[in-house]
Amino acid sequence: MAGLLAVVALTAALPLAGASAGPVGDGPERPVAEQAGPAQTGAADKVDDVPGSGPSGRDASESDASRSGASGRVGAPDEKARAEKESAARRPQDGSLLTGLGLATTTRCGPQLASPGGIEAQTCVLTQGEDTWARTYYRNATGSELTAVLTLMAPRGRTVQIHCPVGAEDEPGLCETPRERTQGSPSQYAAVAEYAAAGDGPLLLRSGSNSAPSHGR
Repeated sequence: MAGLLAVVALTAALPLAGASAGPVGDGPERPVAEQAGPAQTGAADKVDDVPGSGPSGRDASESDASRSGASGRVGAPDEKARAEKESAARRPQDGSLLTGLGLATTTRCGPQLASPGGIEAQTCVLTQGEDTWARTYYRNATGSELTAVLTLMAPRGRTVQIHCPVGAEDEPGLCETPRERTQGSPSQYAAVAEYAAAGDGPLLLRSGSNSAPSHGR
């Protein structure tokens, strides 16, 4: 793929990566805790401590008698419920298999750009464990639905490309390629995202992680 074409772009004030998915910085590689996932994420299940409706009166007495000898363990169900609630709160909210496993994620992001028409974007290459993938963060304030084409450029000329619809809700969103096993050095990877009007509309913005790798190109 040719180098990034010039697109009229301004540095935007909105921290897209942070608004969409936690801290992702510009420039050189930096390890961060991986917090983001697919553009559509579900909220974690809410687990509340609800007092159980146990037996009362004579039935309660019989139940208490049947549990004689279990002194000191009556509070175990409540402790178990609290432990399950805490565990649910720590679960990843996006269904990602690797997110939340404590693996460090290295991100390399290009500058945050904005077009005069109202599309803002920042594109990154992420590496976690043995996997590498591309991700682009965006906010679409054009008032119209757009299409994003995100391409991950790997060593030896290999590319991975995905098309993502971009809604007109003027909310932070993201699009990412599937994760693939890292080949060579993560620094040899680059990503570029192209935002255009739906259909055969014109290109509005091109956002890249850095220059395309020179190895094998």
